[in-house]
Amino acid sequence: MKKYAYTNAYILDGTENMTPLAGHTVLTDGETIVAIVPNGHDLSGYEVIDLQGQYLMPGLVNLHVHLPSSGKPKKKPSDPVKLVKTMTSNNLLRKVITAMCRNFAKMELLSGVTTLRTMGGVENVDTTIRNEIRDGKVVGPRILAGNMAVSVPGGHMAYSLAYAAKDADEAAAYVKKICWDKPDVVKLMITGGVLDAKVKGEPGVLKMAPELVRAACDEAHRQGLPVAAHVESPEGVRVALENGVDTIEHGAAPTEEIIRLFKERGACHVATLSPALPFALFDRSVSHASEMAQYNGDIVFRGIIDCAKACLANDIPVGLGTDTGCPYITHYDMWREVHYFCKYCGVTPAFALYTATKRNAEIAGLGDVTGSIEAGKCADMIVCAKNPLEDLSALRKLSMVVARGHIIRNPKVKKMAEVEKQLDQYL
Repeated sequence: MKKYAYTNAYILDGTENMTPLAGHTVLTDGETIVAIVPNGHDLSGYEVIDLQGQYLMPGLVNLHVHLPSSGKPKKKPSDPVKLVKTMTSNNLLRKVITAMCRNFAKMELLSGVTTLRTMGGVENVDTTIRNEIRDGKVVGPRILAGNMAVSVPGGHMAYSLAYAAKDADEAAAYVKKICWDKPDVVKLMITGGVLDAKVKGEPGVLKMAPELVRAACDEAHRQGLPVAAHVESPEGVRVALENGVDTIEHGAAPTEEIIRLFKERGACHVATLSPALPFALFDRSVSHASEMAQYNGDIVFRGIIDCAKACLANDIPVGLGTDTGCPYITHYDMWREVHYFCKYCGVTPAFALYTATKRNAEIAGLGDVTGSIEAGKCADMIVCAKNPLEDLSALRKLSMVVARGHIIRNPKVKKMAEVEKQLDQYL
């Protein structure tokens, strides 16, 4: 791999209070950023890349992705159990779903996501693609893979993207089974979701009993893996934190007890505003959601916002993920999640961008690897023409993506016109 000098750019380094740095050049050697030097430095031995006054910043980190789904809107809910059963019924179809997930991972990269964390997938597809990318066999982002999750009978994504454990022993056994393929994280489905709810006003009903959560967390931690959990109610958050979960995915309006548990556990909140927004804010003629689903979706949307705000106010780390795979949530729209965080949680554009880069990398356990532009970090970077600190939609169109030192110029993804039309109303 070559040595590059990225010059004539405004550098946004990914730190919390970042401001554009002019008059400096970023030097890389292979996968690594070796220095940020003032202009005029000797660039002998480097291939110079003139960015012509554009903005250079760390690649985005997406902490919550489901690779098997595209985010294409649907008029009627599909049957994920039947679909996954079909797609894993023979080796040919397994190759098809692996190829599809591989393409979606590449789409994440082309949209500026240089690192992602999968939060429930089909069989061992996620680790398979992670290994292919790591070994240089295919192009894609760095993947922290979760593979299958653990749920319970009647629980969220049970028998599709999650095993269904009937008791604590089975929960621990399924974690052991998941660990055979050496994933990077274990995912639990502790509560239901918006579409699982049977009663108006009660989204996120607790499905996984505390003793199952404890058994699964204990086994994952014995294996050296962090635990992330799907939770969409205060009761679910409390049970998750009391029994060992490390990251609360989605979240709910917190109590004082929940804030205390976050601090005692050293846990983090991963906000996912993107999937809740269409349920909560779209006209139902567009979302095709039932009146109950819209009502419950609004509860979840507001709960995620309240959880993020409360965590930030109490110095509890908050990260971001798109939950890609839900309707209207694509593999190319991490920039929208960053925008929603700024708009609905009241943070500055700089803080939102910091959260999607350096903070997310830290939550993922990669703070010493990626997430900021500084010497010794991996050369994971993106370039856009306009200043995202003035308008985060600048991240919508990139002129360059650099992943582990590999340069992709003028990256392009095929977008869904209907999704763009509907979501652009909420910018």
